[in-house]
Amino acid sequence: MTRPVSTENDPKFLELVHLLMSERIPFNKHLGIHATELREGFARLELPFRPELIGDPIRPALHGGVISTLIDTAAGAAAITMIGARGTVSTIDLRVDYLQPGQMKTLACEATVTRMGNRVASVDARVFHPDAPGHLIATGKAVYSVRRLKERG
Repeated sequence: MTRPVSTENDPKFLELVHLLMSERIPFNKHLGIHATELREGFARLELPFRPELIGDPIRPALHGGVISTLIDTAAGAAAITMIGARGTVSTIDLRVDYLQPGQMKTLACEATVTRMGNRVASVDARVFHPDAPGHLIATGKAVYSVRRLKERG
């Protein structure tokens, strides 16, 4: 088994992941997703509320696709922190359990890598409102294909 690349002592790499998640991925930028905490094997991303994110105007409730996107993005960011700047991750499988409707306020997602192998990473995620971190909106489990590119040299 290939060992994960240690990114813990590389603040420049984590800054790069922050920039990627918040500014460089057009869809993330469009939604307003931004990274609030990144460390090796962990990512916390937030998504500020906007009326365009409502999926059920009668309740009202946030669109489920917004929640699943936030889970996939946070879980992918957590996996990226384990493989370094020259690696890539691609979603293989994503399971989302919607526990209750999201309210009309900012969402947060925390994702933690549970297993990192040569070719596959598994990540657990939880979605909540920042003012109620113990009150889960959804949980997720994601599996990613991991590709580690060799360093030039």
